[in-house]
Amino acid sequence: MGDEIAQRHFNAEDFTRFRRRLDRETEDVAKLFADGGFSERGDIAGFELEAWLVDADGNPAPRNEHFLAALDNALVVPELASYNVELNGSPCAITGRVFTRLHDELAATWRACREAANTLDLRLATIGILPTIAPELLNSDHMSRMVRYQALNDRVLALRDGAPFEVDIAGDDHLLMSHDDVMLEAAATSFQIHLQCKPDRAVRTYNAALAASAPMVALSANSPFLFGRSLWAETRVPLFEQAVSLGPRDPERVGFGTGYADASLFETFRENRELHAILLPYVQEEPPSKFAHVRFQNGTVWRWNRPLLGFDFDGVPHLRIEHRVVPAGPTIDDCIANTAVFMGAVKALVEDPVPIESDLDFEVARSNFYAAARLGLDAEFTWRNGRRREARALLLEDMLPAAADAVRTLDIPDAEIER
Repeated sequence: MGDEIAQRHFNAEDFTRFRRRLDRETEDVAKLFADGGFSERGDIAGFELEAWLVDADGNPAPRNEHFLAALDNALVVPELASYNVELNGSPCAITGRVFTRLHDELAATWRACREAANTLDLRLATIGILPTIAPELLNSDHMSRMVRYQALNDRVLALRDGAPFEVDIAGDDHLLMSHDDVMLEAAATSFQIHLQCKPDRAVRTYNAALAASAPMVALSANSPFLFGRSLWAETRVPLFEQAVSLGPRDPERVGFGTGYADASLFETFRENRELHAILLPYVQEEPPSKFAHVRFQNGTVWRWNRPLLGFDFDGVPHLRIEHRVVPAGPTIDDCIANTAVFMGAVKALVEDPVPIESDLDFEVARSNFYAAARLGLDAEFTWRNGRRREARALLLEDMLPAAADAVRTLDIPDAEIER
């Protein structure tokens, strides 16, 4: 849902037209899966890094419009809040010195951002939740001036019948509060890892990403504090889920998902149509082959692991997984290291003769994920065949060595892995 829209208010006819196009495109996507019409290119990485603009005291600085004008870089775009921006990476084949290439591109973009920020006496920060964010900064006055964000806020509130969002997070401390708009979401910033996969590996890749989510959160958690309270190891997880909750009429708009993929990733696109209300019925004048409405609807369902339908440089549609569980930062090195671990861990699980979904129940994978979000490296997981494993031990003894071995099979040199 990254593109701007030209319409804030919608009527019944807009919903009818959008629904008609969404239905047709969903049928076309089903046929694409059935006919094997996806790109055979795979093992391609990408990323999105959400960052904070801060002043000299480390407080959020709502000036992304001025910052982006000074920067003038197509890889950096606004986020929901006027003190957030997003840095994007180019697709990169997972082979050779891939992690150096990803690091160097992100570092170059970051340097350009720092230079632009310096001209405005600003700084940049990357963390899952900025400790200095305060409730009074999370309101529509600090929303980026983009129609899509205003329309999203309008529609979510309408579906909630105007009821405020209720936040209830209990950790070392207990946060219980109400909030009047979707801006709570802006307090949660992430590093989103993209993995393009070949269609015959898509189901196992998606399921592996689900299983790997718990150890990835335990490894990367950096967001324990919100509004001066110590909550979960990765408070960003419950905050984001509660910040965009539509209530019982549309469960799990943000969540871990409803199950492993079975026959194909089409199952998630079908869920988008059958289980989730249309948030923004923005009709686009694109040919059906671009699947604009399927992709737009998918962009308003925030699974922690989200299958995406995109296009290669030659226009052939492809499948990729957006892994959304990792928080932003705290450094560029951390971001790329987390990318390397995720890519290797998923490949190791996909290459294992025994599919992870056959001996790790989905509900167990879900429980592991929330345990990791609550406790980080102190979490204990139920792993394959019901074996209990401490997060640290699972990472050090199993996941990290397996990830390193897996990426070696992609002609990635040891110096790149051990960096």
